[in-house]
Amino acid sequence: MAIKQISVFLENSSGRLAEVTGVLSKAGINLRAISIADTADFGILRLIVDKEEAAQTVLTQAGFTTRTSSVVAVEIEDRPGSLATVMELFRASKVNIEYLYASLQAKADKAVVIFKLKDLDQGLRIIRANGLPVVESF
Repeated sequence: MAIKQISVFLENSSGRLAEVTGVLSKAGINLRAISIADTADFGILRLIVDKEEAAQTVLTQAGFTTRTSSVVAVEIEDRPGSLATVMELFRASKVNIEYLYASLQAKADKAVVIFKLKDLDQGLRIIRANGLPVVESF
């Protein structure tokens, strides 16, 4: 099952990330995974939160430009080679990974990796066929 990710488009200037996290904090919204990519002029903040619709609302009300997309969260063993195994499954099945990042969720001996896949349905079939646990909510 896919989960929703919020992308927030930010000017690359001091304090913008603090503004976003402050808005979410005041609304009682908890971050479950976070990633930021930047260029010289702007950044894309990618978030998975515990209350996606509320986060979308408060961020929009605060003047941020946002977009939601579907991603897949996969739980893997926290040991060398676990991610390489998943990458090999995707490579062999020709599943294109647009980007990935890790979650803040902590479980003993486990890691959660968030995948944005070109073909979400195909990626989910590969994950399920190989018995990988999909995280359905945070």
